[in-house]
Parts: sequence; structure tokens; C-alpha cells
Amino acid sequence: MAAAAPAPSPTPANDAAAAPAERRLRPLRSLLPYLAPYRRQIALATLFLLLAAGATLAFPWAVRLLVDGGFSLPSEAPDAARLAAVRDGMLPLFVVSVFLGVFTAARFYMVSWIGERVTADLRQAVYAHVLRQSPQFFETVKTGEVLSRLTTDTTVVQNAVGSSVSMGLRSAVMCVGALALLLATNPRLVLTVAVVIVAVVLPALVIGRRVRKLSRASQDRIADTSGIAAEVLNAIPVVQSFVQEGAEARRFAAMNEQAFATAVRRTGTRAALTAFLIIGVFGFLLWGLYGGVQSVIDGRTSWGTLTQTALYIALIASSVAVLAEVWGDLLRASGATERLMELLDTRSPIAEPAQPIALPAEGAGVRVAFDQVRFAYPSRPGEPVLRGLDFTIEAGQTVALVGLSGAGKTTVFQLLQRFYDVQDGAIRIDGIDVRRPSLAQLRARIAVVPQEPVIFSGSILENLRYGRPGASDDEALAVARAAFVDEFVQRLPEGYATFVGERGLRLSGGQRQRIAIARAMLKDAPLLLLDEATSSLDAESERVVQAALEAAMRGRTTLVIAHRLATVQRADRIVVLDRGQLVDAGTHAELAARGGLYARLAALQFGPIDT
Repeated sequence: MAAAAPAPSPTPANDAAAAPAERRLRPLRSLLPYLAPYRRQIALATLFLLLAAGATLAFPWAVRLLVDGGFSLPSEAPDAARLAAVRDGMLPLFVVSVFLGVFTAARFYMVSWIGERVTADLRQAVYAHVLRQSPQFFETVKTGEVLSRLTTDTTVVQNAVGSSVSMGLRSAVMCVGALALLLATNPRLVLTVAVVIVAVVLPALVIGRRVRKLSRASQDRIADTSGIAAEVLNAIPVVQSFVQEGAEARRFAAMNEQAFATAVRRTGTRAALTAFLIIGVFGFLLWGLYGGVQSVIDGRTSWGTLTQTALYIALIASSVAVLAEVWGDLLRASGATERLMELLDTRSPIAEPAQPIALPAEGAGVRVAFDQVRFAYPSRPGEPVLRGLDFTIEAGQTVALVGLSGAGKTTVFQLLQRFYDVQDGAIRIDGIDVRRPSLAQLRARIAVVPQEPVIFSGSILENLRYGRPGASDDEALAVARAAFVDEFVQRLPEGYATFVGERGLRLSGGQRQRIAIARAMLKDAPLLLLDEATSSLDAESERVVQAALEAAMRGRTTLVIAHRLATVQRADRIVVLDRGQLVDAGTHAELAARGGLYARLAALQFGPIDT
């Protein structure tokens, strides 16, 4: 489901005029686009809600018939006649209870379905939206915090939509209905009820404002703990290698205690709100019921009418108590919705072009040109990474990027895939600025083998097909053999169906790298980016995989990053970068002869070079 457009912000004048309750619950309006597709189910749930409330309101009337039926006979009437009168009075009560049970069950099912459906849509919208964010987004937002919003916050919204709203509407209908019926049967008590509403509900609104603030703070603290947990669990080997288990446990405990303390303050405030409402409502209404008892003693009303009045008072009191609980739930859901909408309102700086330009038809490789490119990461705008970088890769060429760490080699790869946009200059593929075609078309032309291979939880075959999900088994197995994946898979009991574990932890580093190479080969893109593609392989594996890579590079434009210069010696051209600038370019022999940075790097690895 597409992400909802953010609701327009109110003008200051309107905001000032809005009721406090409306302002606190305003974030819940953002859920309306997710509710709109299910109008029919909402209408059905509302019908069942009204019918269930009507059956509940009919209950005191049925009880009055039962009580008055049993007490209406004179005291000298035989017991059999009394029992018959009671039995006749039980029939309406049983009918009402059947209706109440059926309609309540139907209401529960419908509102639960709506809550689950809306929450699933909202969770999907947030997840899909986050997937479209550029890496810049994840420089400032922890993955664990995103996961917290996807799980904890959506659960809070689900409870509100699937339960609290329904209970609140039902209680409101019963409260209004009971007041109307109380007005018809005992008008003198209505004034008492009105006093209750003014004296109890208004202070509750003030307490509710603090509940919402604490609810938002509580969700933020939970997100903090999730962020720490996700960060540490993804780096368990490093944590254990440095013997930091205790320190990380203490860091998590400190944040967990903050979350607990905030939750306790929120719960305590909600508990005080509930106690205040229940005590206030029952105190005022019991005082009114005392007047009803006096009416029975004076003979102005019957026991059945008194019982009916007492039940209506109990319905009003219980409805107000439920509304207090619902109010707290809605305030908490409002805070959770606000956090989710913050994610959905985030717009990636890497936007699709308004009118995308199609790239030329795929041929044997693509031509890549860097034209005076200047770039600094958004998180470090004062530290340029590329400073006027200018070079061209002809179609079908293999070009290697060489330089010290921090020279900007990986940044070149990120800019080519348009994970970031350059601040000055342009990057062109086949003469077209990478900002002009759609992101999908641009990235479909590029296959990447990263330095740290990313393997997803699943089978080996599923990971291979990630490069091209529609590939046949024969095509996937062919690239697996070419990348020497087949060599180790044949030794596994389940072969290509072997489950590799989260992040491929059941595989060695070299095995993960071979799968990443095969996946890139299966994508069959005209531009191949290799970032230290053989760095995790032993000498024997590197030799055989290097042969597979050379076959994969044939007929394609290939850009290679390598610190191990033996990998790039056979490149058509080597581009030497230093502090984001091109300082030299040529073949291995040419660069070694010139005695520049490349020669110094080569001497460190191979010893003095005989030129």
C-alpha cells in the first residue's frame, strides 16, 4: 500500500482555536488513509457495535420486568404462581442475552480484523518507504529504532484501532443511551449525572495531556534500547573478541532502566486518571441512587424501576471508566502514530526524476564518464571526498581504482549507483547524467560484488537468484559452476537447498564471496563493479575465482577496486586516486615506470620494481 501523504499542517490560528483533545489526538488523523479502503468492514463493525450496545441497554429493562413480575403478586399468592411469573420474566432476559452475545462476538471479530488489516498495511507502508531511503537516512537513524517503530509502535496502533476505538465508541453509545433512558425513567437523576460529567471529565482531560507526553517518551526509550540491541547483536564476534559482553549488557541495562522508569511514570499517571474517574463517577452516582431508594421507601416507585435505574447508573459509571482507559490508549496510540508518520514523511534526497530519460539499449558494456565531480557526504559537508574527479571508462574496458584508504574509491561506486548525488560536476553513463534515468533502470545496468558480501537468510539457491529472481535453475547453476560455488555446495548434505543462516554465518568468508560473485554474474548487467572481490579468498580459491571473474568481465565495462595490486595488473587502465583527486593513470608498467604513488604502493607489496 502506498504511503499516505502527510496531512496538511493547520494554520496557527486554527491550531490555537482547536480543542486541546483534538490537538493531542491529531496524529491519529494520519490513519484515515489506511482505514478508507475498508469502509464496508467499518460500517459492518459499527452496525454490530450499535446492536451490541442496544442489547446492553435493553438488559436493565428486562431485569425490571423480571423483578416487577416476581414482586407484583400479593404476598398470599402461592409459590407456584410466583415462580411462573419469574419464569415469564426470564424469557426477555434470555433473548436479550442471546442478542448481546451474538452481536458482541460479531463486533469483536470485525474490529479485530480491521485492526490487524490496517496495522499490516501501515507496517508494509513504513517498511517499503524505508527501503527507498538513501544511505544518508541510515547515517542518522539506527536500524534498531526503525525496527522498534515497525514492531512496537504498530502494535500500539493495532491495539487502538482493533480494540480501544471500538470499546470507546461502544462505551460512548451506552453512556448516551443510558443517560437518555435514565431521563425517561428517573429524570431527577439526570442533573446529578450532568454534574458528574463536568466535575470529573474536565480534570481528566488535564491529566490526559501528561499521559500522551509520557507515552511518546516511553516509545522513544524503547526505540533506544532496540537500537543498542540491534547494533550489538550484529557485531557479536567483535563484542566477544574484545570481551565487552559485560560492558554492553550494562549499557543496555542502563537504557532499559530508563525505558522502565518512563513506562512506570506513564502507567502511574494512567492509573491515577482511572482511579479519579471511577471514584468520582461512583461517588456522585451512588449519592443519586440513595435518592432512588428513598423513593421506593416512600412508595413513589417500584423495586423493578429502582433496579433498572441502578443498572443504568452502573452502565454509565462503567462506560465512563472504560472511556478513561480508552482515552489513555488513544493518547499512547497518538504518540506511536506520530513516530510512524515521521518515518513516512521522510523524503529521500535521492528522488526519482520528474520525467525520466531512458538509457540507450544495452550493448557490450557501457561508457562511464566522471566530469569534474565534487562530493562531500551530507553528514560531513566540510570534508570533501572527491575534488574535481575527471576520468572516462570506454565501453568494454576494465579500469582499476587504486589509492590509499580514504582516497574516494568506494565513494565512486556509491555515486555510480546514485546512492548519493554529486554537489558539482556530473557522472554520465552512455552520455546521460545518472540523475536523469529512473533509479530502477540505472541500477539494473550495474552489478556489484562488495568487499563484505551480503548473504541473506535462506538457501544458497535463493541467494544466487537474488541477482535475477526470474532466472531458471540451469542459469543459476551455470554461474554457480563458473564462480566455483558448485565446488563446495556439492559437499553439503542439502546441496543448493542448504540454509545459510542469518547473514550467511554458516558459510566461510570465501564461500560467501563466491556466492556474491555468482549473484552478480547471474544479473548479467553491462557494468560490473568489483570492490575487493577476492579479498576473503585463500590463495587457491582466489586463483580459480579470478579466472571466473575474468570470464564475467569479458565484454562488459568493469570498474575494480583493489588494495592488492596483483589483482589489477591486467586491467586495461589503472586510475590512481589520492585525497579525492586523480593523480595518475595508465597501465601497470607505465605507472611503475613513472615512479609516483602507484610505484610506491607497488614497492610496498612486491618490493622494488624493475622498470
